[in-house]
Amino acid sequence: MVHLGVVGLGYWGPNILRAFNSLQGCEVRWACDRDEKRLERFASHAPRLSLTSRYQDLLEDRATEAIAIATPATQHYSMAKAALEANKHVLVEKPLAAEPEEAQELLELAQAKGRVLMVGHLLLYHPAVKMLKAYLDRGELGTVYYIYSTRVNLGQVRREENALLSFAPHDVSVILFLLGTSPQEVSAVGHDYLQRGVEDVVFLTLRFPEGILAHCHVSWLDPHKIRKFTVVGSRKMAVFDDMESSEKIRIYDKGVDQRPDFSSFGEFLTLRFGDIHIPRVEMQEPLQIECQHFLDCITQGQRPLSDGENGLAVVKVIAAATRSLKEKGRPVPLA
Repeated sequence: MVHLGVVGLGYWGPNILRAFNSLQGCEVRWACDRDEKRLERFASHAPRLSLTSRYQDLLEDRATEAIAIATPATQHYSMAKAALEANKHVLVEKPLAAEPEEAQELLELAQAKGRVLMVGHLLLYHPAVKMLKAYLDRGELGTVYYIYSTRVNLGQVRREENALLSFAPHDVSVILFLLGTSPQEVSAVGHDYLQRGVEDVVFLTLRFPEGILAHCHVSWLDPHKIRKFTVVGSRKMAVFDDMESSEKIRIYDKGVDQRPDFSSFGEFLTLRFGDIHIPRVEMQEPLQIECQHFLDCITQGQRPLSDGENGLAVVKVIAAATRSLKEKGRPVPLA
């Protein structure tokens, strides 16, 4: 039995608490938030929980083995560090930290303490993303040419972080997972329309080895709610649309074929329009899968899919994109 606490009862924390409460083999002992009114509202729904506004209460409780952190991104590093120093296993929402140096420190601290450090890159636990990864690994799409993603909506507007920091870690984590490598160069452009210094829309471009491109469009100032990835390969193309209720993935047998026996340029390139395959995705709530994986890593010694190294790789991309954003889109190389 894993005893844990959840910190942050704003937008996402209650979902994490609900997911853990639905699983066997764990008990949520604590719920923590510095907003006393939020705690009061929560008390009637969770009478058996210990509620506190003091994070230190969780750290000092020896019976609490793990802490899930769902606070604003600016607090992730300090709270995760304090939890690891108190010998707690840590599940921290994305991003792991604001700077690569902070993420590296957390990674090394977790290793030194022998504790699980896992990042809430939720989409890596989505059954459709796992299926898409399997298609790529089997080579069914051929050579990957480029990937692009769209994550836009009208709201939820943030004050403490821009759209890049709020949304892009989801897309970046999936792209790195699908390609199995990190980009060589990152660039980003965006603008702050609603609040000064807080970009509402960002266009992010990643350049990978062998000419692979990835592009992310993130915004909370858009008339549509879109959560979509498109992967274009030399043989086939794939689309993962998370807004679809049942047909999450579509595989398009479409492409442009090159013919060696050509006599003119028009004959050299031929367009191919084949069938559309819609595989059946056995859905389970990604958050529940993520939380169960965290428990398994603690009790069975598994390595997290979204471990500290994965979190560090995403932070490096986001930090480079932030730098590029401030420099009006100048490409930033990744070491």
